[in-house]
Amino acid sequence: MKEQLSWKVGGQQGEGIESTGEIFASALNRLGYFLYGYRHFSSRIKGGHTNNKIRVSTSPVHSISDDLTILVAFDQETIDVNIHELSEDGIIIADAKFKPVLPDHYNLTLIDIPFTEIATELGTSLMKNMVAVGATSAIIGLEPSSYKNVVEDLFLRKGESIVAKNMEAIRTGANFVKERIGDTLEGYKLADADGQKRMFMIGNDAIGLGAIAAGSRFMAAYPITPASEIMEYLIEKLPEFGGTVIQTEDEIAACTMAIGANYAGVRAFTASAGPGLSLMAEAIGLSGMTEQPLVIVDTQRGGPSTGLPTKQEQSDLMALLFSTHGDIPKVVMAPSTVEEAFYDTVEAFNLAEEYQCPVILVTDLALSLGKQSVEPLNYNQFEIRRGIIETEETIPEREEKSYFKRYEVTESGVSNRVLPGTKNGIHHVTGVEHDEVGKPSESPENRKAQMDKRMRKLNQLNKRFNHPLFIHSEHREADLLVIGINSTRGTIQEVIPRLANDGIKANHVQVRLLHPFPKEELELEMKKAKKVVIVEHNATGQLASIIKMNVTNAKIESILKYDGNPFLPNELHQACKELV
Repeated sequence: MKEQLSWKVGGQQGEGIESTGEIFASALNRLGYFLYGYRHFSSRIKGGHTNNKIRVSTSPVHSISDDLTILVAFDQETIDVNIHELSEDGIIIADAKFKPVLPDHYNLTLIDIPFTEIATELGTSLMKNMVAVGATSAIIGLEPSSYKNVVEDLFLRKGESIVAKNMEAIRTGANFVKERIGDTLEGYKLADADGQKRMFMIGNDAIGLGAIAAGSRFMAAYPITPASEIMEYLIEKLPEFGGTVIQTEDEIAACTMAIGANYAGVRAFTASAGPGLSLMAEAIGLSGMTEQPLVIVDTQRGGPSTGLPTKQEQSDLMALLFSTHGDIPKVVMAPSTVEEAFYDTVEAFNLAEEYQCPVILVTDLALSLGKQSVEPLNYNQFEIRRGIIETEETIPEREEKSYFKRYEVTESGVSNRVLPGTKNGIHHVTGVEHDEVGKPSESPENRKAQMDKRMRKLNQLNKRFNHPLFIHSEHREADLLVIGINSTRGTIQEVIPRLANDGIKANHVQVRLLHPFPKEELELEMKKAKKVVIVEHNATGQLASIIKMNVTNAKIESILKYDGNPFLPNELHQACKELV
């Protein structure tokens, strides 16, 4: 029996490849297996090779697997592109329709099954993915009945007959394999799972759920990969809580709408990717100058320009910190797991209102779209903090022509906030420099006072921020400290024990607060290691540069990957060994 295996389905985009993986994984999730999935897809609407790789295990997994156990191919390109990942005992299940052949020098098991023909005989060729799922099930020892609930969830709205036909397609695919090779191939049957209930979700869904839990009731956004699923999730869910989503004409409008809604007292946000973040730069400055709360989600992808819109990269880091002209307080948070994406989203709204400034939550494509098992979330783990909001009862009576000191110079840097329409709360709001009541002012003394006030806001944030770093530090004197950001956490976590088996003492830190940078905390961890290596997905070592800016005498090396694919544990393991 196998405690773990890796399965991949591939074909042309638009052929139902994603739904095939979704059905397969959802059934396994409901049985209690741990899953980690990653989709490779083309930037086109239809056509171009796409695949969905899913790691299945009886114990927790947090990264894409090195190799591949079973490959389900709907075309020859899938075999040609992915065969190198198959382990020595790997199996290819292919649609007989395209007459599959193995490339030279590969001695693997190839099972050709007439997916399309079987599906057509059952009523429609569209069910070929169900036949393929059934064929897989026979190999790993999973009963076709395991898919019943998943199929009902997908198709019951279309009628019982559609559910019955799809279940028949699964059973027919399983029976075909059983008749061809027996009940299971020796050694491929999955060991039983623990049966525990877990969520199976992508990071974008966690962010959408986190926004609802935080009390956000308005999202303005323009569709862009890999952020669109946040908007799609909330379009469906937010109206149930009295909220709404507006698809704007562009990212500039989305950002300014979110600022306006926050000004009016509604927790609002927007989500985009690198190109959208570039367009929002001026509006982010407006949020900083007018001291309006603003939450932005940036889901990093390959750049520059349109770049690789459906591929993995972490190349927005410098833009997140420095793209806005002028000096403003800004918070940049970087969750590294789906669970953190949920909790950090709630905290982003809290910080935005407490400090009255823009807060950017940055992820990457692998975290945004990678689907994985998630333990039940704890809704008692967080609180809603709205900061200082004056009400009619707390504002003293004023003379008729006096104004509320919305931008009063305070020791903390945070001024009292008031919502529009509140009695005695009238004040100006403008993007130019202003005095305490918001009236434009070019006075040098006022400029310095207001600038100093704004920049004081974040002085104490590092001390208040929970877990600015994820730290796995077993060794007081380590051979190597591995530092990453966002989705690299799972891969690094898998590599650390492998390094231990090589006799290498390695610690691991994941940066979770990018700005204000937790330099003191990181410095302590770096001093424990003989060598420090930064693992990131960009060509210029952006995270390494940021660390060098903040940490004194930082002697570090980089492991970089920027070909659009996530790090595999094997390649990162090898790269780390070469540095020791």
